[in-house]
Amino acid sequence: MIEWLVEPFAYNFFLRSMLAGMLAGIGCAVLGVYVVWRGMAFVGDAIAHTILPGIVVAFMLGINAFIGALAAAVITALGIGLLSRRSRLKEDTAIGVVFSGLFALGILLLSKTGSYQDLTHILFGNILGVSWGDFWGVTIVIFIVMAFVLVFYKELLVTSFDPGHALAIGLSPELIRYGLLLLIALTVVTAIQTVGVVLVIALLVTPAATASLLARELPHIMLLGIVFSILSTIAGLYISFYVNVSSGASVVLALTAIFILVFLLAPGRGVLWKLVSRT
Repeated sequence: MIEWLVEPFAYNFFLRSMLAGMLAGIGCAVLGVYVVWRGMAFVGDAIAHTILPGIVVAFMLGINAFIGALAAAVITALGIGLLSRRSRLKEDTAIGVVFSGLFALGILLLSKTGSYQDLTHILFGNILGVSWGDFWGVTIVIFIVMAFVLVFYKELLVTSFDPGHALAIGLSPELIRYGLLLLIALTVVTAIQTVGVVLVIALLVTPAATASLLARELPHIMLLGIVFSILSTIAGLYISFYVNVSSGASVVLALTAIFILVFLLAPGRGVLWKLVSRT
């Protein structure tokens, strides 16, 4: 049993992958609480898809894909904010316009590169291919995210639950929202290196949704979300290593399995728990 657990660490890529996956999961779990409570899940999904043109342009220019992805993510976040605040469009409508337009642009550019295979990791992730350079990039981004949440914890809390009260005490809910959008953009770009565009939304939503079934206070939900993200990263990577399947999909499926268990068995709130309590 010990040999089975230790064997993967004989390969340097496994350690890098696990550390990078844990960091990305921590960032997503912390922001995911605000994403779920503010009803912003579609924003995360939109950003995850609309970075495609940025990555393709970076690929065509021969520059680091992270730069292109980050630029596209920031444009998406600011575009959604401006369209929904400066016009009569509702936020979900603004998201749909930006999402469909930029993603279509990405597909168009991708068709012109003539090399789909080189960019398949964008869609499906390649956590086992994370370099030390990627790892340090992830570390810096997650540090920025955690620092912002720590410094502006009260402002994020008030504007998430009572924007009217936030205005009354001199806060700007719109400014905090833009800051949150930019943090989501940063974190999504980081997480895409681990699970890809298709599955990144799961890292933002599922840990927070799972933790919300077990806890009610914000710090506890964040902590549980982090624990679930770390556990799913470890389990997913072991599954990927020994079964030889997609690492990103394995991580997300492990996280989904945790959600299902909690959904069924959560004390006082789980479906099976309630059924047993009634008998």
